[in-house]
Amino acid sequence: MQQTHSPTDAPLIALIAGEDSGDQLGADLIVALRHRFPGARFVGIGGRRMLTQGFESWYDIRELSVMGFAEVVKHLPRLLRLRRELLAKLLDARPALTIGIDAPDFNLAVERKLKEAGLVTAHYVSPSVWAWREKRAEKIGRSAERVLCLFPMEPPIYAQHGVDARFVGHPLADRFPMVSERDGARDALGLPHDAPVLAVLPGSRPSEIERIGAIFIDAAKRVSGAMPTLRIVVPAANERVHARLASLLQGFPGTPPMLIDGQAHEAMLAADAVLLASGTATLEAMLAKRPMVVGYRVSPTSYRIAKALRMLKTDVYSLPNILARACGLGRERLVPEFMQDECTPDNLARATLELLADSERRGAIVTAFEYLHQALRGGLEGRAADHAAEAVADLLERR
Repeated sequence: MQQTHSPTDAPLIALIAGEDSGDQLGADLIVALRHRFPGARFVGIGGRRMLTQGFESWYDIRELSVMGFAEVVKHLPRLLRLRRELLAKLLDARPALTIGIDAPDFNLAVERKLKEAGLVTAHYVSPSVWAWREKRAEKIGRSAERVLCLFPMEPPIYAQHGVDARFVGHPLADRFPMVSERDGARDALGLPHDAPVLAVLPGSRPSEIERIGAIFIDAAKRVSGAMPTLRIVVPAANERVHARLASLLQGFPGTPPMLIDGQAHEAMLAADAVLLASGTATLEAMLAKRPMVVGYRVSPTSYRIAKALRMLKTDVYSLPNILARACGLGRERLVPEFMQDECTPDNLARATLELLADSERRGAIVTAFEYLHQALRGGLEGRAADHAAEAVADLLERR
């Protein structure tokens, strides 16, 4: 049998990232691991940021960027073929360590096969075991020797199932100061200091914009109509999203929204409130200490499957609300959220106007978000990427 690359000289470390957020996590992790293993070589699947750090990507990361049951089924033959090819490459290369970064539906099966072949595996970013099928923790333990968790409430759940899980901190908590400064962000975007500002983020994927973009833009029109002095800023995650949003914004009444490329953090920091799609962006808005209104829709097929299988174990969806409950801030929703059929222009606009009109409520939300920011750091000192690197380096050094 071919020898596994030794972790003691120049280890071969495989990383498998499934989308843009995983690419950022992977790039930061590579930097942190190079401090411990200067001669390491990194291979697998990654994006532009990982490539900048000297990563050798065997496939384009965009081949894995698929969301939802219906969407995955559509691309299933291609994804299965890609997984077989990648697994064969990894079994041939026999890396000292393989780290699946998020993308659990793809990565956990690869990790399990590698672990069964005697290779060391880890999974970075726990699937939402507190929301979706908590017993999944046992399955994840059969795939990964160690799970790296971003949220402090996750390791105790894994412990109940005998799985080694480590809280390493959330990298986004490192990127936002505890007290966010608004004026500098407005200056950077050319927004006035004396006007109310709303940031609108309907999603970062073209599929999301197609599904819910029009709903969010319609809601923004209604808010703008009720607040003539309101300035709206709409960050676009990439060129395809920019083109679709530009089309949806044509004929916008009153002061036209500012459509910008990227700069989502700056848009949030500049805003008095944020209207956005559920997902990681809600965590970013929380860390920016900006009150928000959240909405989302998945495909009707995906939603029906999830409901039929009773897969969802919580009645809140946005990360700020989930964290607020986990950290003991009560069961009342800190953030208004409207999912599936409730995600309508009228509901989103009404909740946004109520938020913009109530400065006392916004102040209370900011205080709660500061508390949650502290909780998300979990008392850890230093960067999350360094804690993650320490957790996986321990696996290498024990071998």
